[in-house]
Amino acid sequence: MNSIILKARGKINLTLDVVGKRENGYHDLRMIMQTINLYDTLYIRKTKMPGIRLRANYSWLPTNEKNIAYRAAQVFFDEAQLDAAVAIEITKRIPVAAGLAGGSADAAATLIGLNKLFDTKYSRQKLMEMGLKLGADVPFCILRGTALAEGIGEELTMLSAMPQTYVVLVKPPVSVSTATVYKSLNIGDIKLHPNTEAMIKAIEDKNLNSIAGHMVNVLEGVTIPMHPIIKELKEELINHGAIGSMMSGSGSTVFGLFESREKAHAAAGYFKMERSIRDVYLTTTYCKIQKGAHKNDRRYL
Repeated sequence: MNSIILKARGKINLTLDVVGKRENGYHDLRMIMQTINLYDTLYIRKTKMPGIRLRANYSWLPTNEKNIAYRAAQVFFDEAQLDAAVAIEITKRIPVAAGLAGGSADAAATLIGLNKLFDTKYSRQKLMEMGLKLGADVPFCILRGTALAEGIGEELTMLSAMPQTYVVLVKPPVSVSTATVYKSLNIGDIKLHPNTEAMIKAIEDKNLNSIAGHMVNVLEGVTIPMHPIIKELKEELINHGAIGSMMSGSGSTVFGLFESREKAHAAAGYFKMERSIRDVYLTTTYCKIQKGAHKNDRRYL
């Protein structure tokens, strides 16, 4: 095998709770993460020229050590004790700095792809250990599906698959610094924590309304005062048919869960056409076994 094409899928948070803070400044989290069918595409091929070469479909994306996929390749070749000779082409669809783990997904796909391409036969657990060196979300992006994440996000417990659901993602034209959000968070000020156990049961019961009803992200208490548009988008998603709406990660993307493709499509059209928001996406939640799924993992146009 000389080349491979991979889908680097993003994620949303169904819950996000902060339960403590460590002496090193990192926060202890307890959250339920869900892979979605919005993805970047990675084309990886072996080359005769030594080194790591990276290209992307946007000129502003870094193509050196500042790109997490590049660093993932470095980690892989260091671990495998192989001379790097590879070219990576990234077609970016997941918006950047949006709370959707787009960069982490690219790093995860790079590790998975190189493992297959160079036949190193590393286990998924080994790849997840490598991924943790790059970022706390990378192990989940390797695991994929529906999972409880604890610690700084690296302690993962696989859960029952969430029923496949239509998801509308709306990223407002604001930038959110994850570091700033966590630095500004005072755990004592959190008024509402998610009921994680109730959410797990709702997922096990395949009860979409219960899932929507138990969505809570404690970081909204920090991010929304900084960017009130996030609250507006949550309310508008509900007004346009979402059965639940929440901010993903530290923001700024807001998502809504929909019971039907028709309602999801109409809502996406509203945000795209009436609100003139550029980054609007219609997709679905990802299940490892999907039968007859629509090809709707695309940007809404």
